[in-house]
Amino acid sequence: MKRYLPVLVLSVITLLGAGTLVWAQEPTSPVQAPAQQPQVQQSQLLAPQQLDNLVAPIALYPDPLLGQILVASTYPLEVVEAGQWLQRNKNLSGQQLMDAAKQQPWDPSVQALVAVPDALTKLNQDIRWTTDLGNAFLAQEADVMNAVQQMRTRAQDNGKLNSTPQQTVTTEAQGGQQAIIIEPANQDVIYVPYYDPSYVWGPPDWGFYPPLYYSGYGFGFGSGFDLSFCFGGWGGWGLWGWGPNWFGRTVFINNSFFPRFGFQRGFRSGFSGRTIWAHDPVHRLGVPYGNAQVAARFHGSSMGSWNSFQPRSQSQPQQGYQARRYEAPQQRYEAPQQRYQAPQQRYQAPQQRYQAPQQRYQVPQQRYQAPQQRYQAPQRFQAPQQRYQAPQQFRSAPQMSAPRVGSGGGFGGGRVSSGGGARSGGGGGRRR
Repeated sequence: MKRYLPVLVLSVITLLGAGTLVWAQEPTSPVQAPAQQPQVQQSQLLAPQQLDNLVAPIALYPDPLLGQILVASTYPLEVVEAGQWLQRNKNLSGQQLMDAAKQQPWDPSVQALVAVPDALTKLNQDIRWTTDLGNAFLAQEADVMNAVQQMRTRAQDNGKLNSTPQQTVTTEAQGGQQAIIIEPANQDVIYVPYYDPSYVWGPPDWGFYPPLYYSGYGFGFGSGFDLSFCFGGWGGWGLWGWGPNWFGRTVFINNSFFPRFGFQRGFRSGFSGRTIWAHDPVHRLGVPYGNAQVAARFHGSSMGSWNSFQPRSQSQPQQGYQARRYEAPQQRYEAPQQRYQAPQQRYQAPQQRYQAPQQRYQVPQQRYQAPQQRYQAPQRFQAPQQRYQAPQQFRSAPQMSAPRVGSGGGFGGGRVSSGGGARSGGGGGRRR
């Protein structure tokens, strides 16, 4: 399958070809620097202090994820492609996301990383650091594994590495050696820890830690990723495809994982169980190796194999998959000499700017005049001067006269008339 790489990614290849660990060249301060600073060259191996700094961002990752990251870091350009592909396919999730990733021509270690986006994002923060990690792992696999255990031991001594609801931390011993094992606490869910190396280990003994983005100053976990949604028939971490062999100081692969979950490459045909992982230069995509001996080791054949565990003479590309030609690391990517020329005639802003009208709005001088004739209240009501006069002619009351006493004699002997009526006196009348 033909690959079209953006110009930015190709520029990264040119930078990667320099083969110098920029972030580990100089100490952070004269106090931390030893008497003789190690000089890092492309053909030399890294010192233990440099390896400690190099693995610090991932040393406390769970073992299944750590083994996968070490393998994927040897294919840095495919890691970049996977990160860009994941950004363009945010609408996919679960089994649909994993099925689409398996159709991409990447190594399975890169394909499976889309199921854990936080880990893929970490590797894409600084592709130079990712490349340095992969180069060191290819050239000094045992030393890198030792560096991880060294950093875990120091973190545990500092009280920064303990079992949590997200992960289980145990110690195993074999053949006089001890190893600190970090495994997911849940058989379905994996948590990617986030921490600042300075918080866990303090200042480095020499140089400085990789200049990555560290979320906060402390130790914690992001959201968990349930892999049972991405891999149908999930059976727990015991079936995962990659893992560290701490007592052998190597990384193994689980050959049963790949055909079980539909990966077409990455396993050793005819083998079951765990075998030692081997690098496939096909997925290197011409990125130079950081060590001359490593470059010579994978420069024997110009055509890589899609199955890195079959003998080169017997390996055949899968039907429908076109193996990509491996370019010798000595032939580096040459940037085009004719670069993009910006047009000399730049945009000229118009000299005649907008002129505000000089004649501004004039307020009329003749303002509104209130009428001089103000409102006059009506004259008040005047009561009529001629008051009510009672009629002068008032009827006279009837006159009453006192009863008259008759001349007939004694007391009670006469009649008393009143109102024309007659009444007999009590002792009136004639005496007999």
